[in-house]
Amino acid sequence: MRQVVLPEVGTFKAWRDAARGLLGADVPPEEVLWQRGSAGADLFAQEAAPVTTGAATVPRGFVQLAKLVVWHRDPERFARLYALLWALRTDRRLIEDRGDPRIARLNRMAKEVGRDRHKMHAFVRFREIGEDVPRRRFAAWFEPTHYILEPSAPFFEARFADMDWSIFTPDLSAHYEDGTLRFDAGADKPALPPDATEDLWRTYFRNIFNPARVKVAAMTSEMPRKYWRNMPETAEIPALLATAQARAVAMAEAAPTLPPKRAGAILARRDTQTPPQSFETALSACRRCPLWENATQAVPGEGPDDAPLMIVGEQPGDMEDLAGRPFVGPAGQLFDKVAARAGLARERAYITNAVKHFKFTPRGKRRLHQAPSAGEIAHCRWWLDLERERVRPRLILAMGATALDSLTGDRRGLLKRRGGIEETADGTPVLITLHPSYLLRLPSETRPQAEALIEADLRRAAELTA
Repeated sequence: MRQVVLPEVGTFKAWRDAARGLLGADVPPEEVLWQRGSAGADLFAQEAAPVTTGAATVPRGFVQLAKLVVWHRDPERFARLYALLWALRTDRRLIEDRGDPRIARLNRMAKEVGRDRHKMHAFVRFREIGEDVPRRRFAAWFEPTHYILEPSAPFFEARFADMDWSIFTPDLSAHYEDGTLRFDAGADKPALPPDATEDLWRTYFRNIFNPARVKVAAMTSEMPRKYWRNMPETAEIPALLATAQARAVAMAEAAPTLPPKRAGAILARRDTQTPPQSFETALSACRRCPLWENATQAVPGEGPDDAPLMIVGEQPGDMEDLAGRPFVGPAGQLFDKVAARAGLARERAYITNAVKHFKFTPRGKRRLHQAPSAGEIAHCRWWLDLERERVRPRLILAMGATALDSLTGDRRGLLKRRGGIEETADGTPVLITLHPSYLLRLPSETRPQAEALIEADLRRAAELTA
């Protein structure tokens, strides 16, 4: 039995080097004991093999996975990674099999570490310590779920390079002094002095708290209560929650009753260009959910009323909201390009969205897309059902999870269900594919493969409705 004792600092590099040596020495996973820190040695263990070969060639996805998993608190993490590395020698595509329980477990561990690191970036609160020093000095206490201080430290090093700081955790401490980062042993919670800027921070937090959008479960999911005792603003939360309903009512009463000026101009231009039909007139007056309040206009579907194919997307984007037409923005332009290659004529299909109003978050002059909620999808399903009843397509192409939810009532497992045909409640066949906006979010090296999947689905839709 070989024993590998990894250091508490530089753990990933040490594991990588040890794994290379063991792999080069042809040592199987069941003959290796992995430990981190100065744990007691196993009585029957031998020292691990030194690195005797060059770097092992592994899929890029494995390296990215290992760089996260090594920081997980699961004591079996190193053994699980080495077992996967051993298996990849004979099956390099195993890393892509998300259904394999080994891959699923490691992916889940990597996700937990990534989430914990994100929480640390968001919830560390520094307090100033020391006076009459050349560089201001700050310190913070944090209690992470996993061993994430070392991989998280470069974030703070880059962001706070103009000051000296220390972050103490129960497992490890990081110190940044005069431009040099070093690590020490873990510590108990230090007695940090109060910080005068915390009053300003609490005032800011009270003023950005939106009482009309209070969702306690979602808030505690994003900001778990375990972090509250070290965050000054959380002391304000009980009072803010207690007064949220009254403040929301006051905000609604003070809200303007007239639509935005741009909305009037656009609606007037549309009405002079295209005489509204009864469906469009009714849709433009829809108040079934609050999305109409900030959107410019409702965006109905377009295409022949006898189209054999109905294409359903998610919701209008920024350009669709202004133009009043579906699929004219970047995602729509990409769809047209892929559809042309697949032999699918857009003019022969009826194209619409599961949700008819644009949901967004303002960021300066930009309006950033927000996914519609389950309630908003349910409210808008009434309009989609009217379109389906009018067109009566032979096939519906559901693009993305929102369309799938609206048509089948279940949005889960989109990637696994892609390419399959299911049915609506009334028996209309639904071909499932990805939304073109998904392609726009992918890195350039993986986009062609996903685009080929959508193209294959569009080609199949064209063949089934020819």
